[in-house]
Amino acid sequence: MTMTDWTGAIGVTLLLVAFFLNLTGKIGKESFAYLFLNVLGAGIACLASVLLRYWPFIILEGCWTLVSAVGLAALLRKRL
Repeated sequence: MTMTDWTGAIGVTLLLVAFFLNLTGKIGKESFAYLFLNVLGAGIACLASVLLRYWPFIILEGCWTLVSAVGLAALLRKRL
């Protein structure tokens, strides 16, 4: 596997872990852990898509990262 493959696999794994933990009721969709895993996973997957120059997933993962980051920022503002 190439470094780009590993990067993409790590990003997707983080997204799937967040999804699995949410589905099993371990973390809520508005929890810090869920939002953080989504920001990190989508950001890393977006980086892999950039390295591959695959625009559909650059847009998808970039939007996913942005939406998750907005949710995370809102959560952190609430806590302050």
